[in-house]
Amino acid sequence: MIPIEPIDGTVEAWVRSHGAVVREWRAQDSGCVALGVRRTDGEWFVKYATTKQGRAGLESAHRFHSTVRHSAIVAPVRGLAASQELALEYAWVDGAVLYDPVLAPGAPGRDAVGSPHRRFRSLPPVRIHAALDTIIDAHRAVADAGYVAVDLYDGCVLYDFDRHLVHLVDLDEYRPGPFRVEARLPGSSRFMAPEEWEAGSVVDERTTVFNLGRMIEEIGGDAMTSLASAVIERATQPDPAQRYESVARLATAWSAIAS
Repeated sequence: MIPIEPIDGTVEAWVRSHGAVVREWRAQDSGCVALGVRRTDGEWFVKYATTKQGRAGLESAHRFHSTVRHSAIVAPVRGLAASQELALEYAWVDGAVLYDPVLAPGAPGRDAVGSPHRRFRSLPPVRIHAALDTIIDAHRAVADAGYVAVDLYDGCVLYDFDRHLVHLVDLDEYRPGPFRVEARLPGSSRFMAPEEWEAGSVVDERTTVFNLGRMIEEIGGDAMTSLASAVIERATQPDPAQRYESVARLATAWSAIAS
């Protein structure tokens, strides 16, 4: 398990007393605040809950990261517990999020020239394929641990354009599966499977397959999505029974298109 350490006072006061806050993300719909922190022991990303919903998300993230490990999945190194607050602390990872729903004023939009999304889609196909290899392989680890993806979208993909490394972040909503939907699940409509919208539907590994198919299509670029069209079509069938039955089967089909 990832350790949770008790601290005095509020999380933000503790963070500011132990280092310099160099970046802040406050306008988020997750019920959390995130801080970029520079200390003598390095740079850190601290996310703490400001609402009941946010705390539930961090507790879920703590359970997930204590169970699922993969080199591309950025996991917290510890939790911080104040009297009424919970935070998770991550080592800082360089890169650009391929979709940022809270763009700073003046920042390029998702499809603007120079945006991370456009930059990634214009990479050589071999680079894009390698990144998607990593994303799919990470979800094999997710599936092997009995978890399913929830709220997977391009905002979870952090890409280091200098070193050509891909990292997965903000996987707080991932849950043990299968499970039945009580109400519409959180997520981007661009990536969600039909069953994620309907109360009573079953979400399982085939839902993760759908999410990954949409990931290939959304970030793959024209050359890559054309090459992978058959894989995308099967992975994103509206009827779960018509999709690849597992992430492992999707990974096999995906690997074949590069050979």
